[in-house]
Amino acid sequence: MLFAKNSLVVKSYAKINVSLRVLSKRPDEYHELEMVNLPLELHDVIEIEKAPTVPDTFITCDDIGLANARHNLCKKAVDAMRDEYHFDDNFNIHIHKEIPFAAGLGGGSSNAAAVILAIVDLLHLKADPVVLSQVGKSIGADVPFFLLNKPALVTGIGEKIQVIHVINSYHCLIVKPVQGLSTTSVFAVADNFVRTPIDTQNVIKALGTGNDDLLARSIGNDLYAPAKSLLPEVETVVNSLKGDGFSIVSMSGSGSAVFALSLDQKKTKDAAKKYEKLGYVVRLTKTSI
Repeated sequence: MLFAKNSLVVKSYAKINVSLRVLSKRPDEYHELEMVNLPLELHDVIEIEKAPTVPDTFITCDDIGLANARHNLCKKAVDAMRDEYHFDDNFNIHIHKEIPFAAGLGGGSSNAAAVILAIVDLLHLKADPVVLSQVGKSIGADVPFFLLNKPALVTGIGEKIQVIHVINSYHCLIVKPVQGLSTTSVFAVADNFVRTPIDTQNVIKALGTGNDDLLARSIGNDLYAPAKSLLPEVETVVNSLKGDGFSIVSMSGSGSAVFALSLDQKKTKDAAKKYEKLGYVVRLTKTSI
């Protein structure tokens, strides 16, 4: 090949769980889930370059407060791809962070998925999407969703993905308490709480028809009660956003980020200023359809 690429710059997108049901605990300690996920325009930027002269893959990040877990997921992605496709290449990977950490927005899993797809491109691998999904699942339950990155009904532990039709691209206000929540901690106490009534099929119907009243009535998150037991500030944010007049409000994933969806851009911008002044981690973005 005359002009082989040696480096790539790729976007690594966040997601929200518009609804999330916890169905049952499996023998392997994972929980069966039923989620409706929407990708966001909010993204990290990952620079990845082939590094033929270095002995290992090196990962850096411009967020000095970042826990090692995210670096580990990107390293796991390289190692899992190496195990599957038997290449010798090492890489220098730099992550520019915009997705808040420990927020329930899937930043670490998204970074891993972006690295997987970048390696396929850089090394010109003939990769079957089914095999890539299996590689992704071995790294983390959310990774297969990010390999596809389309609005979807997600079941199993996160590996079964059915694309859904969504009519509206919403302005999305994300408000996160400074303190994050670990997925492990929230799931550890999840079985102590009563599940909430969530109508997944009505969520899908509402998204497909643009019926925001139905959407507001149908969404929910079975991890909200356990999350707010660990961090009561999550409930404060939910109630505050509802008090601001947002009807489509929920926590994403295992928290601690809370989102509000609206077709009114000015309303989300005005609210963003309020929560920034209150000291929250705030992001304004849109959902992708």
